[in-house]
Amino acid sequence: MVWKLDRLGRTLTHLIRVVEALSQRHVGFTVLAGAGAQIDTTTANGRLIFSIFAALAECEAALMRERTHAGLAAARARGRLGGRPRKMTKATLRMAMAAMADPQSKASEVARRLGMTTTTLYAYVNGDGSLKPSGQAFLDNAE
Repeated sequence: MVWKLDRLGRTLTHLIRVVEALSQRHVGFTVLAGAGAQIDTTTANGRLIFSIFAALAECEAALMRERTHAGLAAARARGRLGGRPRKMTKATLRMAMAAMADPQSKASEVARRLGMTTTTLYAYVNGDGSLKPSGQAFLDNAE
């Protein structure tokens, strides 16, 4: 027994697997409170209602996936790429190259002043200020 259906499983597929495992062990499943329907898998009506709820939930999940993909495609068509904005710009990359070319500079200080992590800095620039392949690709492709 569970109080509400959402208390048993994290996802619909998990919920169905749990109820099937219980059924194979000849254990019934009963929901005490729900959205107006009593679910008791020890009866034919309860199994029918559970199957209908499972099918509706699966359909809703598929519709949400379709809507999400359609929304992302529409945003891409409008020129939006999504994701976190890059810290690196052409100007910032050029400043990083100049700063790292100075043997007295420290990468951590250069990165802090440019508002990025040393990992981001080293993703684009070598310790001597020369460009890494990803830095060159960024300069070639940046607007």
